[in-house]
Amino acid sequence: MAFTSLSELTDSQKSEFVAALASIIVASSNSEVTSEALTAVADASGNTLSSSWAGLFASVVSKVGGVDKFCLAPGAGGGGGGGGAAAASGGAAEAVVEEKEEEEEEMDMAGGMDMFGGDEGGGGGDY
Repeated sequence: MAFTSLSELTDSQKSEFVAALASIIVASSNSEVTSEALTAVADASGNTLSSSWAGLFASVVSKVGGVDKFCLAPGAGGGGGGGGAAAASGGAAEAVVEEKEEEEEEMDMAGGMDMFGGDEGGGGGDY
């Protein structure tokens, strides 16, 4: 989810975002993550946080053993976005994209038997 302002979020999204950031702030100060602490951080930042969101996030953080379980450490995490292209000396780099098209193999269905066990196109069958 990409946004440039909190005003672009719905009330529910904003509450979730505020609760998540408050959880990170409280946990990073080596304090116990409680609903009261989350609400205090939200109030201090000029936001409001309902007791249900604060209680939910405090409960989840305490059950998993801290926010460290949710925040990736340096060098950890998912795969990267790939490397950038190297610049060509003396000019602009050109990106060459090769697309390989896979051709579907067609099975030769001619000849052989029909679904009733006879020869196809025999012309003298019962059906």
